[in-house]
Order: sequence, then structure tokens, then C-alpha cells
Amino acid sequence: MSKPTPLSGFPEWLPPQRMIEQQLLARIARTFELYGFAPLETRAVEPLDQLLRKGETSKEVYVLRRLQDSGGDADLGLHFDLTVPFARFVLENAGRLQFPFRRYQIQKVWRGERPQEGRYREFLQADIDIVDRDTLPFHYDAEMPLVVGDALRGLPIPPVTIMVNNRKVCEGFYRGLGLADPEPVLRAVDKLDKIGPGKVAALLTETAGATDAQAAACLELAAIAAPDASFADRVRALGVTDPLLDEGLDELVRVVDAAAAHSPGLVVADLKIARGLDYYTGTVYETVLAGYESSGSICSGGRYDNLASSGAERFPGVGISIGVSRLLGLLFGRSALTVSRAVPTCVLVALTDEDARPAAGRVAGALRSRGIATEVAPAAAKFGKQIRYAERRGIPFVWFPGADGAADSVKDIRSGEQVDADAAVWQPPAADLLPVVSAAVTAGS
Repeated sequence: MSKPTPLSGFPEWLPPQRMIEQQLLARIARTFELYGFAPLETRAVEPLDQLLRKGETSKEVYVLRRLQDSGGDADLGLHFDLTVPFARFVLENAGRLQFPFRRYQIQKVWRGERPQEGRYREFLQADIDIVDRDTLPFHYDAEMPLVVGDALRGLPIPPVTIMVNNRKVCEGFYRGLGLADPEPVLRAVDKLDKIGPGKVAALLTETAGATDAQAAACLELAAIAAPDASFADRVRALGVTDPLLDEGLDELVRVVDAAAAHSPGLVVADLKIARGLDYYTGTVYETVLAGYESSGSICSGGRYDNLASSGAERFPGVGISIGVSRLLGLLFGRSALTVSRAVPTCVLVALTDEDARPAAGRVAGALRSRGIATEVAPAAAKFGKQIRYAERRGIPFVWFPGADGAADSVKDIRSGEQVDADAAVWQPPAADLLPVVSAAVTAGS
């Protein structure tokens, strides 16, 4: 077989990186569960008409078809996020769910965009959503950033800032300016960080029919940001009035005030946040990692009142998604995370000869039964060689069988300390039981 060519945009972590990923996922899931979110997994494919009706472009969706069937299942595509399939799941199972329904979902999604650092075609997301029947109380919008803040604060990563806005603020302001169709304005403003205010102003005049004065006012609104409710006064000072604008400002103040009481500094009101998908109707969130701001958002979401609806039934929701692969890709790219050892194994049981393998297996079994990850040496060799094997693997302890009726012993190969031990009761230090993930220490830190 010739050497395979790597596929860009489909990350495959090395085992130490995968252990880091698994530990981070476990901590995230635990935080979600502490807030009462139940786990869910949905299918990987959805009908294309469902995938494409809420703002995603066809060029970003992967179509599912069989190799030997040119027609195949071309009406199916791989999901590009977890919100659309979740909305479909709610509609199909509404009679069996208790509302408000709180779920978390950690699953891969696929998106056909240009791969770059931290941005992939296949990636893992960790989502939480709350949906209710008919109406969803607004206090859930304020809860979302608190959950994510707690989840991310429990990880060995730089601090995060969650930027919040409300589409009602934007839409009400645009209507108050005389721009009747807010969608092209939102799409243009959403590109501010990518193309800058000059090009956004040109885009507003070209695609949204804005005058130069209207475009300037839209940019003035987008420039407002504050860690407290003072943003509302700055918006009102712009002199634009509209009932929807007032409603959005009141809601956004509630989100910012709730976050300030729970986690000061976690949330900032940033009125340039728009979110590109059309299904958001109110609060929207984006999150940046300290030191990685230029890489964009690692966590986003918002309120959607009409995504899950069928006939007269409506299931409004609010959700937020952590881009796990995106976050890890950025951190791995700077070697910013480390794990205390490259394998789960805590103990290597040494072999005197191959005849001793059954006895070594019994020792390993006794240790494993108490939650201590153990493997038996791959081959009988001089103990020095077996110790070097453990060192190369990062295994901290080597277990030696007792000779001529003597007790077994275990050696910490880092310190050289060796003590008699019984596999039925011996316990490693708590810090060595499992690999420990931590932020990498860099020179000067």
C-alpha cells in the first residue's frame, strides 16, 4: 500500500490528544448534567429540504449517496449542526417528551467549508438546548451563558468571554432607520470581523438598499459594546425608536445583569454579533478565548422561536454550542494543553519469564478490578529493559513478582522508590491513578 495522502479538514488526534479530548468532554458533560440536561444523540443525516431551509447554503452541505447509485439518496445530507436535527427530533417525539425539555448532545457534524486552523469539515460539537411548547420563558436565555461559563471554566484553558446580542435590537433599529428588510443587513453586519467596516458599509448599500447615512448608523450600532447595562443608554442616544428595539434592549439587559451577578466579567453585550443562520429570533451568543480572539468564536448559539413548528404546534427554544474540535485544534496548534502521560496505564506488571504470564495476568486483574489501569509486559526480558519500556510509554509504576515466596513489590520509576505491595489493597497516589490534563507551562509564564 502506498503512503496515504492526508485529508484536510478531518482531524485525527494522536492518543495523548484524544485522551485530552475525552477528559474535556467528560467535564463538559458533567457540568451540563449538573444543570439538569439529559443526553441525546440524533442520526447523522437529515432530508436536504430541512437542512437548507434555515439559512445554510447548499455548497456547505455534504450529500449522502451510494457509490453504485447515481440517484441514490441525494435528498439526504449530513447535518451541519445539531440544532436542526434536534428541532426535528422534538417534533417527532413531542408526545413522549416532558416540557420544558432540556438536552445536551455531543456529536460530530459535517460542513463543507475551507479548512484552516481550528476550522474543519468534520468536527465535534457539544450542545445544550431548552425547548418548550407554545412559549419559552425568557429566563432560559439568561441561563445559557451561565451553563457554558461553568463548563468552560472547569477546563484547563484560557478565560473566555461570551458576547451577547439580541436580534430584536438589530431588527428594531434597522426598521427604525427605514430599512424594512433586516435579513440582508444582518448578513452584512455579521461579516464585520472578516471584511471590516468599510466593506460592510458598501455591502449594506449594495445588498440592503441602505443610504450612506443608514449604513453609517448601522455601523454605529455595531460598534457599541459594554460589560454592563450601559449599552442600552448608548443605543437610545443614537435617536432611533421602534417597539421591537425597546423589547430587545430590555431582554438583553436581563441577560447581561444575570451573568454579571453569577460570573462577573463572563458576558459582554456586543451589538455587532448577528449570527449567520436565519433561524435565530432573539438572543444570540458568540464566545472568544483569551489570546485567540483573532481565530473567532469557539462557542455560539441563540434563541429560535420558529425552528420547531408543525401546523398549529410550535416549540420555541434556546441553545448554545461549544465547538469542541475548534477549541482543541486552536490549543493543540500552540501546544497549550498537556497530559501527564501518553497512555491510560498506571502499572506495568513485569515478567520473569513467559511461564509467569498467567500469574502476572492475575495481578493485573486484581489491580484492574479496583480501577487501576494495568498492562502486562509485552515480553519477558531483563527488568531494566522492562522499566525502560514503561518509561517510554509514560507508565509511572512497575510491579515485580516476589521471588521464592517473598512479597511482590511495586516501584515508582520516577523517584526510584520501591515498596512491598499486595495487589488486593495497593493503591497509587490519587494524582497518578488517571492521566491529568493541564495547561502547558511555557517559558516566562
